[in-house]
Amino acid sequence: MKADPLNVLIVGSGGREHALAEACRRSPRAGRLLAAPGNAGIAAICRCLPIAVDDVDGLVDAAEQEQVDFVVVGPEVPLSLGLVDRLADAGIAAFGPTAAGARLEASKSFTKDLLLKNSIPTAGARTVKDSAAAARWLDQAAFPVVVKADGLAAGKGVVICADRDEALRTVRDMLAGTAFGASGKTVLLEEFLEGEEASLHLLVSGRDFKVLPTSQDHKRAGEGDTGLNTGGMGAYSPAPVLEGPMLDSVIETIARPSVEAIASAGIDFRGVLFIGLMLTTDGPKVLEFNTRFGDPETQVILPRIQSDVLELLHHTAHGRLARAELKVRPEHALCVVLAADGYPEAYPKGDPITLPATTGGDGFIYHAGTAATADGTLVTAGGRVLGVTGIGADLPAAAAAAYRLADRISFASKYCRRDIGHRELGRLTPKP
Repeated sequence: MKADPLNVLIVGSGGREHALAEACRRSPRAGRLLAAPGNAGIAAICRCLPIAVDDVDGLVDAAEQEQVDFVVVGPEVPLSLGLVDRLADAGIAAFGPTAAGARLEASKSFTKDLLLKNSIPTAGARTVKDSAAAARWLDQAAFPVVVKADGLAAGKGVVICADRDEALRTVRDMLAGTAFGASGKTVLLEEFLEGEEASLHLLVSGRDFKVLPTSQDHKRAGEGDTGLNTGGMGAYSPAPVLEGPMLDSVIETIARPSVEAIASAGIDFRGVLFIGLMLTTDGPKVLEFNTRFGDPETQVILPRIQSDVLELLHHTAHGRLARAELKVRPEHALCVVLAADGYPEAYPKGDPITLPATTGGDGFIYHAGTAATADGTLVTAGGRVLGVTGIGADLPAAAAAAYRLADRISFASKYCRRDIGHRELGRLTPKP
């Protein structure tokens, strides 16, 4: 018997949400698609509602008025504010954890305590709420050290400090609220881990989980992984450094124990557990947990999923993940973020954007910071403007497809890294 169509509301306005909207649109179960607040690209496939992601009352009211069957929550802020809890009270199913589960991202110290208590590999750390306690820990520390704002900081609350003076100054700035506001009122001091970063996304429903395609992103603004940290300048999937025996090891030593630890803590987690990893010489270790899809990782993960994504999300939310089918395409995907020059600091807005008439069969353009003017002109409206994803039989082919499409897009402040995937591409290139 054919299942009833689902009216879906997608919460968010970035490239991640555009990728989720496209994946939901392809589902045979997709009914009416809405987004709040959406962006210019999302508006082409969803009816967009002018409701901010932190307006929980407005989002719940809209879901009820629009007779939404299912809500897919993209960003971390509404999750931490308890949007899923409120929707459940209204009898509306949602993909994403409750506020209790979202605390795994909203409080780095909470997650660190969970990891250490359950002997899950991670960096040694100390949580502090005053500079005197920080100074005592730093007196014994090996440098560099990592200083993290405990709360949500839009991916920017992590500072690597080369010496004690820099670390203590950073701690004081955070505690004073001058660096990250209330998110820095508690600070996590952590040993510095060396190695290669990678991302593992799990669909989790209680104690059941499925491993999504592996990926690796690029946080630094400049080529060669230089410059300021950003929300992400590009990503690719699969990440060979996290495949084979390494993936088996991560699943058995980190993923499975983490899912069990979360459930044993009394959290009925239903959504994405995004595990940030450092692959060290001592083995893989957890850097952080996020409780939503990564951005731009989503833009390379979802195009590789052959199964019905909406069905997967729906099964996850309803505790039926064990019976859901997850098929992954063998092709590789690589995403290049087209940013406004100056990001992640000051950057212009309002530049007209010219897009190609078609993307061809090997590419996708995901809107992030875009808007439409009153006369319908597409313009820049954020630091990360577009995510351009290329698909190919291997990573070099995917990279070529992504950059070929990216070069057909123009706006005055356009900036992108030309070396996305450089570590793996370098390993694939024979040395002279």
